[in-house]
Amino acid sequence: MPVEIQGLKFGYGDRLILDGLNMRFPRGKLIALMGGSGSGKTTILRLIGGQQRTRIGTVKVFGEDVARQNSAGMYHLRRRMGMLFQFGALFTDMSVFDNVAFPLREHTNLSSEQIRDLVLMKLHAVGLRGAADLMPAQISGGMSRRVALARAIALDPQLIMYDEPFAGLDPISLGITANLVRRLNDALGATSILVTHDIHESFDVCDYCYILAEGRIAAEGTPEELRHSDDPFVQQFVYGRPQGPVAFHYPSKPYADDLNLNGAPGSEPAR
Repeated sequence: MPVEIQGLKFGYGDRLILDGLNMRFPRGKLIALMGGSGSGKTTILRLIGGQQRTRIGTVKVFGEDVARQNSAGMYHLRRRMGMLFQFGALFTDMSVFDNVAFPLREHTNLSSEQIRDLVLMKLHAVGLRGAADLMPAQISGGMSRRVALARAIALDPQLIMYDEPFAGLDPISLGITANLVRRLNDALGATSILVTHDIHESFDVCDYCYILAEGRIAAEGTPEELRHSDDPFVQQFVYGRPQGPVAFHYPSKPYADDLNLNGAPGSEPAR
């Protein structure tokens, strides 16, 4: 099992972010992590990548407990991972070619000719071989995301993590990126973890979904199972309904108090 999470609890200070999670991410599958902002989706990616360490429970990657790894062990695990950061996070002073070549130069002893061939191969896979000599400022946001995807798969990772890869993309770029994520996962035989809010595109390409709420797994299943779920929360989340278990208003005192109808402080009593 490439990634397995058991009994995970994690928080910052006294604030609990994740509360008792159990998750499995099988080889060859594309798994979506969904949920509202602040539900802990990106935190899970950080725990898998070793940027954060677990307090209670275990996060195992390729059978190794991430929390028990020293720097050398974590470095070894990360070489088997690819990461697509939110909005791409390209090096702005490097060309498209050099961005994709960066992990190959850092982590391999390949010759310049071999690196060139691999970089052009990865750029061709995302449809941007012709943009190799351009700078990030010269390409669109959708193209930047595809360059970042080429960089994420430069080392043919066994695990690929995507943090909001569809955010800010137009419908065409979004569809292209979603299909690329699916095709590359299948071509590499990798495990892909997709953090996203985009229900439609994600359901079209993923194999399984976890929906988080308040640090817990509120629902899980295949896209088809979640589409037909009778759970009110799932129905509200999947179909974007304004009414449901997730309230629109932040908890507050009665509205009448703020309208000075009950003698709110700093105002004259209602007559």
